[in-house]
Amino acid sequence: MRKIYSLFLCFLFLSGCSTAGSHLKSVQSDAGDKVTVGKVQREIRVGMSSAKVIEVLGSPNVVSTDENRLEVWVYDKIATDVAYSSNEGGVWLIIAGIGGNSGAASTSQRTLTIVIKFDADKKVRDFAYHSSSF
Repeated sequence: MRKIYSLFLCFLFLSGCSTAGSHLKSVQSDAGDKVTVGKVQREIRVGMSSAKVIEVLGSPNVVSTDENRLEVWVYDKIATDVAYSSNEGGVWLIIAGIGGNSGAASTSQRTLTIVIKFDADKKVRDFAYHSSSF
């Protein structure tokens, strides 16, 4: 009987533990409209119209012209992911007469910069991107 009781208590203790990273994965949404490196690699092509680029990536953050007075679009995306997970020993308080708090936090940032250059006919003539994560 003592083994079963000990096993039950261990299960309760371990089932309440969660890291911030695993909690972050459980609460993040997997939105299909996010601008990602994969989306740029899959969908942006030389010769694509500016209307199609907007359909794929949305509106750019910056619109300017280059030295030849041709349009250049810049998409600059920054994301910060913050997750905090806490566990209070309320079950332990009831069963064993003790309690406690534990927690974990995780913060990370990602950046994605996309530069798209257009020709005189408003078609993509060149594009580049840079991604970082820290």
